Amino acid sequence: MIDIQITENTLDLVTCFTAASDAACGGMASFVGTVRNHTKGKPVTRLEYECYESMAIKEIQKIADQAISLFSVKNIVVHHRTGILYPGDAAIMIVVSDGHRNTVFDACSYMIENIKKTVPIWKKEIFEDGEEWVSAHP
Repeated sequence: MIDIQITENTLDLVTCFTAASDAACGGMASFVGTVRNHTKGKPVTRLEYECYESMAIKEIQKIADQAISLFSVKNIVVHHRTGILYPGDAAIMIVVSDGHRNTVFDACSYMIENIKKTVPIWKKEIFEDGEEWVSAHP
């Protein structure tokens, strides 16, 4: 099962764990990416996320399909925020479940690394003295 959501609403880890929960699975791994209060030595007041939603969902689906194929995991949940986020807010939540701990850790890591590389989601960092767009693909 793959559950992908892109939303302006606050992300909820319990919702993600519930979606990935499966009585046949003995392990779950998660990654929560949060907004830092600084970058490049400058205080961050907020981030503004934008995305090409239909393409982002297709790309995350492709990455999840690859992770299932590579690591033989059973369930993957990816929820990503858009809009205005403040330091401490969760920007992305990923939960992977399967029968074995090593595969869920590996698949979770694979998911975030590839989402950061290929998914068309952009962020603008807002500082006290200006702003800067950050590439969707570092």
